[in-house]
This record gives sequence, structure tokens and C-alpha cells, in this order.
Amino acid sequence: MIPPPADWSPVAVRLLQGVVYHDDNLELWEQLLENVSPITEYFGKLGLLLVVDEPDAMAYLRQLDEEEIQPDFPAVPRLFRRTPLGYEATLLCVLLRDELRQYEEEDVQNERCVITQSDLLALWEAFFPDQTDSVRLNRSLTAALRKMEDLKFVRQFEKEPPSWEVRRIIKARLPLSDLERLRLSLVSAVGKRTDDSPSEET
Repeated sequence: MIPPPADWSPVAVRLLQGVVYHDDNLELWEQLLENVSPITEYFGKLGLLLVVDEPDAMAYLRQLDEEEIQPDFPAVPRLFRRTPLGYEATLLCVLLRDELRQYEEEDVQNERCVITQSDLLALWEAFFPDQTDSVRLNRSLTAALRKMEDLKFVRQFEKEPPSWEVRRIIKARLPLSDLERLRLSLVSAVGKRTDDSPSEET
């Protein structure tokens, strides 16, 4: 006979689907805070760590690293697989993370970090100096944004004109310690593309 679901089952399911935010569902957030211990214990048996970030009002699951697991514990297969993002998705991650950093340092007016797609496109174009087709670049940016949306890093804020909210989970996935390293790597890649581009003969 299947046992009845726990009181915290809805929030456990949502955690498996992605990030739980206070401002997305207050009832679910309160249910999480009231049941941190049993939820932590439950996911710990699956080799997952529950991270509750109260200052940023979000919670998510993280796969335990090998060094965090006791050597005498049984091996548990990874539930979350690491998938390489590719150049464009990585570039967008860096742009969005930098936008969130600036928002947190400078913007005391707005509750959400929102950027228009046109402003993002202006930043995006700088990393493709060999391309002049704005329509094509905007199309590639939109595709990258949809991938970020699937990862819960952004959500569409307005459709016309299009704007996007940068979600706080990107801070956990791309800490500031990694931001500058990735930025320098991308700038280097842009420089290489420019150097490899054929020069025009006059």
C-alpha cells in the first residue's frame, strides 16, 4: 500500500522541478520554511543538498560534490547532469550575471532586476564583431534567452517591448569568483575571432 504524501510533498516536487522563490508562491515558500529539517533529510538520502537562501528568498537543490560525501557512504547516481552550455549560452550567462551584479550594487529603486531585450542585444552584438545582421543576432539572442528560461535563470517580464527578469538563482550557478574568469575568456575568444577574420583588400 502506498503511504500518503507528506505535508511538504508539494514543495519537494517543486524543488525537483527547479528553484522555489518566495515571490512566486508565498504559500509554498512558507511550507518549505516550516519543513526544512524533514525535506533536508529526505533529499540527503538521494545525495542532494537543500540550499535555503533566505536573504534572496529562494531555495534549490544541489548535487553533492564527491568531497562532501563520506567515503563509507554508498555511491548514488547523479540526478542532475552537467551539460555544457556552449559559447552563446555561456556568453548570455555572463551578461545576465553582470547585469544582476550591477543591479544589486546600484539599483535601490526596483524590486526586480529587469533588462530590455534591446539593451541585451546591444551588449550581445559587441561579442560578434564579424556579424552585421542585427535580425540574425537578435534571433540567436532569443534562442539563448529561451535556454536560460528553461534553466530558470530568466523569465519574460514583458512581451512588448520584450524585457526579461534576471532570476537570483544565477548567483548560485555563476558566483562572482567565476564571473571575471569567464568574461576574460569570452573577450579573448572575441579577439581571436577578429584576428581570424579575413581583411578587406582595397
